[in-house]
Amino acid sequence: MLSRKAKYGIRALIHLARRRGSGPSLIKDIAEQEGLPKKFLESILLEMKSAGILQARPGKGGGYYLHRDPKSIHLGRVIRLIDGPLAPIPCVSQTAYAPCDDCPSEKTCVLRMVMKDVRDATARILEETTLDFLLEKEQELLNPVPPIDFSI
Repeated sequence: MLSRKAKYGIRALIHLARRRGSGPSLIKDIAEQEGLPKKFLESILLEMKSAGILQARPGKGGGYYLHRDPKSIHLGRVIRLIDGPLAPIPCVSQTAYAPCDDCPSEKTCVLRMVMKDVRDATARILEETTLDFLLEKEQELLNPVPPIDFSI
């Protein structure tokens, strides 16, 4: 399950992607416009800055901005950064493998086989989903194309 922290981080990234080219955004402005708690958002943005997703400019006219193009920021990386591994159970994790304490045999565990498929599908979708893609989808939702009426 996606944590609240990851959701807030993604919402902040979308906000910054919308404003790309308009200069840095202050934490208080992001928090107010996105309805996010300021203190919590501050720690999330610092974490993303440390990971190289964001940059910050201090002083007057400063704030946070995307360090990279929205086309190169993938949800999989952001979620792993904030929430950790994508795998539903530790024995199928690629980044934080650990054997399950209650499993008699990984080799013959059918649950492990299914959870590996879940992990692979989840990772594929999240690695293909960029911040730019989310902005495009947001625009489609905000400005739906009316259906074509062929009636006479």
